[in-house]
Amino acid sequence: MEDAYHAFLTQTELPQEAGTEGGILSGIRVAVKDNISTKGIETTCASKILKQYIPPYDATAVAKLKAAGAVIAGKTNMDEFGMGSTTENSAFGPALNPKDITRATGGSSGGSAAAVAGGLVPMALGSDTGGSIRCPAAWCGIVGLKPSYGRVSRFGLIAYANSFEQIGPMAANVSDCAKLFSVIAGGDRKDSTSVDKPYDFAGLKPEIKGKVIGVPKEYFAEGVDPEVGETVKAAISRLESLGAVIKDVSIPSMKYALAAYYVTCTCEASSNLDRFDGVRYGEIAPEMNLPWHDAYTKVRTAGFGPEVRRRIILGTFALSAGYYGKYYVKARYARQKIAKEFAEVLTGCDMLAGPTMPNTAPKLGELMKTPLEMYQADILTVPANIAGIPAISVPCGTVRGLPAGLQLMGRMYDEETILNAALAFEEANR
Repeated sequence: MEDAYHAFLTQTELPQEAGTEGGILSGIRVAVKDNISTKGIETTCASKILKQYIPPYDATAVAKLKAAGAVIAGKTNMDEFGMGSTTENSAFGPALNPKDITRATGGSSGGSAAAVAGGLVPMALGSDTGGSIRCPAAWCGIVGLKPSYGRVSRFGLIAYANSFEQIGPMAANVSDCAKLFSVIAGGDRKDSTSVDKPYDFAGLKPEIKGKVIGVPKEYFAEGVDPEVGETVKAAISRLESLGAVIKDVSIPSMKYALAAYYVTCTCEASSNLDRFDGVRYGEIAPEMNLPWHDAYTKVRTAGFGPEVRRRIILGTFALSAGYYGKYYVKARYARQKIAKEFAEVLTGCDMLAGPTMPNTAPKLGELMKTPLEMYQADILTVPANIAGIPAISVPCGTVRGLPAGLQLMGRMYDEETILNAALAFEEANR
């Protein structure tokens, strides 16, 4: 399969990857993000430090794909360890946006989005820590769902920030996205954070009439491209014309979301990535004949890219003596406040709506000038991860020839409502 978008890091049609016949995904080729473990297939997290690492087991989500008859098409490109918003932080080169190859795919699941948008596969698995499914879905013009925290097993997902991340489906349309979600959803004894809440694909229907949609004013604040904002507002008006009830709401604590997220997730990354020392995973480094401290420093300096090193250092600093209370504890408090406000607003609404991203896909390199510019791109996606709620991005039009995404956010474990609403919107705009 020709890959003009560098969507894949590894492609495979190995015999052992053939799926079970007769399943809901029988014979369908599904791409898998390269931070999700696949037995016998190299899994690098797009990092040099994991080059040549071949997991001895499948992630639960991958095992469920195979049981449903899917064929694993390969492992997709991504920002290294999921740390980035453009898939330009890959150690093996960026993925290219099929809508315009001079532009970023979004990240960190950019390879999965490019594989679907470019017609290489109909479906793909991504993971979403702060928007990593929804961002590339919006910029590449496909559908991407971040499930509620715990609704999909994280067993076999190589951890970046455990308390935020979720494996989720990406597809060219809402129906395929829902079908893939129905396969991977449900509890897992191997993941103590998972919940036994499967999803029944048979229940998918274009249902929006009478649903109350809250529109937080913060989702159309300064920083959102005016044309993107108008395109999304038109999409919300379209939902209203289909029978939805639109309600203006506010989530004041959203102003703390980005800071709370980046403090907390870098702290978790500092701990999670401690295990990568050049001995237990990937290639055996020649530096191992040096004293341990020197070898550890050299291996990690060479094996990790600059963004990964930056986040490890930030997290280590925030957890250090004298700063733990000043940064981490305050971030945890802000996180609780944000989650509480989302829950309160959703008691009076069936879902919330707004733009997925504040802008359309930037030129390659444009968001890489300073880390802060890249972090700010996550402002509209991070809150759903903080609150643990489900969120879907569905294409809602174009701005200057590039896709824009409508984001629908639901109550905890209520993916059904936002999937049905997304399907209603998609069918009305064909």
